[in-house]
Amino acid sequence: MKLIIITGPEFIPDEAKIINHLFRNGMACLHVRKPESNEAELSALLEQIDPGFLGKTAIHQHHQLAEKFGIKRLHLTEQNRMQTSPDQLELFIEKKFVLSTSVHHVIDIGKLSPHFSYTFFGPVFDSISKKGYHTSLPDPFYFDKALKKIPVIGLGGVDITNLEKAKKMNLDGVAVLGALWQNPAHAAAHFISLQKEMEQLSEINCQPEK
Repeated sequence: MKLIIITGPEFIPDEAKIINHLFRNGMACLHVRKPESNEAELSALLEQIDPGFLGKTAIHQHHQLAEKFGIKRLHLTEQNRMQTSPDQLELFIEKKFVLSTSVHHVIDIGKLSPHFSYTFFGPVFDSISKKGYHTSLPDPFYFDKALKKIPVIGLGGVDITNLEKAKKMNLDGVAVLGALWQNPAHAAAHFISLQKEMEQLSEINCQPEK
């Protein structure tokens, strides 16, 4: 499974410093999600991220900044996706962008365009960052191959305590948000623990529960 980190929605002190530290400790992909930000605020954060890491960075808002920073990963929210035509998606691909999106209903996964490299799906567990945001999935749940038109990354409530359970769901990866950023001072240590657990799970062939 892949491990993707998503920023918290609010800007925090020394955020870029923490992000750079996470990359230096092996973070493979970061999604910068700041839904209430303006272009200048997001630009200021991106300017502080080591340019060598921007190729591993996806932005959710202000896609026009991609060219300025040489970013090639764009995330389209569910609303963005519905407002984007197939021709526009094709243009993104022609320009060598890696596209991702989000869905909240299993049935919608099969409707996604193959232009998307992966989709977030959630919440797979009760959310940590959004109180009262509960999963609708039965327990246990298994993502059958027929459900997954493109790779599915589980989101919502993911922490080190349920990574094995996420693997048993047959997810292609997980995205971590609240578990990492609820205590920014310990984000790097928490990330390293998550990464080690993921490496151990990669050696285990988890089968769906009967």
